[in-house]
Amino acid sequence: MKGMLAIIERDIRKFRRSPTLILISMFFPLVQLVILGYAFGGKLQDLHVGVVNQDRAVPTVKLQEMFGAIAANARTFTTRDYTDLQRALTDLRNGTLNAVLTIPPDFSRRVLSKNAPQIALVEDNTDTFAATTLQGALGDLVAAFNQDAVVPRVGAGATLSVVELYPYVPYIQYLLSGSIVLAIFVSAMIGGGIIFIDDKARGLHEGYLVTPISKLGLILGFNLSGALKAFLSGLVLTTLGSLIAGIPNPLDLVRLAKLLLVIAATALALISMMFLLMVRVSDPLVPRATFGVLNTLLYFPSGAVYPVSGFPKWMQVLSSVDPFTYAVSAFKSLLLKNTPLSAIAGDLTYLLVFSAVMLASATLLFRRTL
Repeated sequence: MKGMLAIIERDIRKFRRSPTLILISMFFPLVQLVILGYAFGGKLQDLHVGVVNQDRAVPTVKLQEMFGAIAANARTFTTRDYTDLQRALTDLRNGTLNAVLTIPPDFSRRVLSKNAPQIALVEDNTDTFAATTLQGALGDLVAAFNQDAVVPRVGAGATLSVVELYPYVPYIQYLLSGSIVLAIFVSAMIGGGIIFIDDKARGLHEGYLVTPISKLGLILGFNLSGALKAFLSGLVLTTLGSLIAGIPNPLDLVRLAKLLLVIAATALALISMMFLLMVRVSDPLVPRATFGVLNTLLYFPSGAVYPVSGFPKWMQVLSSVDPFTYAVSAFKSLLLKNTPLSAIAGDLTYLLVFSAVMLASATLLFRRTL
């Protein structure tokens, strides 16, 4: 136990003397949270739609008024009138417009005769987000256009009443869980990978290998010291990130206690995984070459950026064994829903079992020789 504590103390002292390392491991993921949260989370506005109106009758005037109302209020899109369809399509291909809306010459006649009037939307589908937004906005507009001027006193059809269980969740709050896990992973990459390999390359591990500390004591010392640094990174991002993202009651003591438990389990899982991957590595270039790929393989399939249910089957299989997935799920449950511990028991169990398997495997592979 004394030898293990000596290893932890030595690593923490070394970490404390490197402010640049502290900045990178704790605050760069916070910057990423702010940038990505506001870059991907906003509603699209001021999209450009060209309107080719080949029918100037009264129903089309009503449509034009509705276009103007959207431009003045929701600002989802603004319209630009065209008289030549080919000119509008040329601007669409050149990127000046996001879509072209065409009103055919017989539109008003079909509206008045209730003979299936149609308008055509030609969209630039290379931008999926803009195309989907325009489809939704114009679909709602057409539905509103089709409503009768006189609403019947008793509705004849079924209606859907939507009740939201939780308050509106901005994307930056949705992204916070993944950013916390990413901060822990950055510390794990540094503590369980780069520093460990650099110490081996400098010959510092020779001093450990000649001590009477057991192989398990060495493994636990290395992993617990790295987990402690990763825990501090996760703690900083959890508290500051919750304040920045606007999480309700971010300093609630009961939730903070549950979050600390998840942070500790995540830190131990990721540092033990990194140590297992690097336990037989001696070349200091190997961790630097693999961490970028490893980050991609773990972070994006975890559901941190996009729901797992939208992944293809093979990627869902990868997600099911990814420790990031269970850490992100636990953080989302606590930060966005403030669930009890029983709701995240499965996530915590997986992280702890994963840590035990990684530590046992690393102990078997660890060599007391250079």
